[in-house]
Amino acid sequence: MSRKCEFTQKGPMSGNNVSHAHNKTRRRFLPNLNEVTLMSETLGKSFKFRISSAALRTVDHRGGLDQFLAKARDADLSANALKAKKEIMMARADA
Repeated sequence: MSRKCEFTQKGPMSGNNVSHAHNKTRRRFLPNLNEVTLMSETLGKSFKFRISSAALRTVDHRGGLDQFLAKARDADLSANALKAKKEIMMARADA
């Protein structure tokens, strides 16, 4: 499983550890990923995602999973998230 957010595509970054003596060694900055289960109001079904805490705050800010995925660009979403988006949009179109 990759260390990448399924909604924002945030991944590991690289940088330096800098000591007091100003010695530099390479390090990785990993995103704060959480395994979360989000509920779709349209489908009445839950989906599991591995997303960053920043993405989780954005989902809450936009009013839930359905509204977040409606505004999200397809290029930013993982295959799992695109599948969920397609299911939700099909259900909204039928209703």
